[in-house]
Amino acid sequence: MAAIAVCAIALITFAASGADDEAAPIFGIKIPPGYRDWKLISVAHEEGNLNDLRAVLGNDVAIKAYREGKLPLPDGAIIARLAWTYVPSDENNKVFGRQQSFVAGSPTNVQFMVKDSKKYASTGGWGFAQFKDGKPDEKADLKTCFPCHEPVKARDFVFTHYAPTP
Repeated sequence: MAAIAVCAIALITFAASGADDEAAPIFGIKIPPGYRDWKLISVAHEEGNLNDLRAVLGNDVAIKAYREGKLPLPDGAIIARLAWTYVPSDENNKVFGRQQSFVAGSPTNVQFMVKDSKKYASTGGWGFAQFKDGKPDEKADLKTCFPCHEPVKARDFVFTHYAPTP
């Protein structure tokens, strides 16, 4: 519950979007307008080299499929993954009397998976995009997306499960 609250608060402060109509290389995906208003699918904390907090959002098509437990997700589903650095909250920890609270720091990037089984047939029906500071990332970064998602082919190449209602 605390993680959801942290991410919900962090969502408010994430850079709105850099929708300069610049498409990501390889897949040609642009930042979808209004993605910040999409519903929450789940949250995550990645450790190791990434060490970030993530909120995973879905458009209406994705949310409907998640709620109904439908796999593969239908064409038109879009999943957004917003990430921030993971930092301790000195303000909260003063209240708690110990270091236990971590919050979103600086935004690191936003990624999108767009389902179009015909257009992206060679990558399991998914197109991938990553943006930093509202600008598309280089081609080299996107070439690693599908190989990373291949181990979860049985889940339609999607890592994120729908978070249960608290």
